[in-house]
Amino acid sequence: MKSEQKISILFVCMGNICRSPTAEGVFQHVVEEAGFAENILADSAGTHAYHVNEPADRRAREAAKRRGYSLDDIRARRVQEDDFERFDYILAMDRLNHEMLLEQADEEYHDKIRLFLEFSSGHEDEVPDPYYGGSSGFERVLDLIEDASKGLLKMLRDNHL
Repeated sequence: MKSEQKISILFVCMGNICRSPTAEGVFQHVVEEAGFAENILADSAGTHAYHVNEPADRRAREAAKRRGYSLDDIRARRVQEDDFERFDYILAMDRLNHEMLLEQADEEYHDKIRLFLEFSSGHEDEVPDPYYGGSSGFERVLDLIEDASKGLLKMLRDNHL
């Protein structure tokens, strides 16, 4: 069903400094490039409060910047109870965070909670956490997120816009 309301997407990883802010920044860029910025809202959060109010990891910001994305205005926050009601789609970066979200949310919101890579063209279902690895991990994260962002936008276009 096509809607005049803004569609809201929440990307979620554990600490909200690597994967989910990257997904927020990349997806927002893809949305703006496609001319849907007024129709879609992107945000990100973490299942844990390890890094609240901190900027995205420096390595994530640098990798994103090399590809033309800015994560500079994103600050880490923890998933709040009202996020389950406010957001239309809550997309976890991996199975562990997906399970944590399902445990935290009332059952009525479970259908909103999905794995982000369900929208990718590949066969992987998790965005790996690059935090403890080298720069190649951040590049891999960007590859997966760029692909899934295009798939997510296509689904939103086909079903909502």
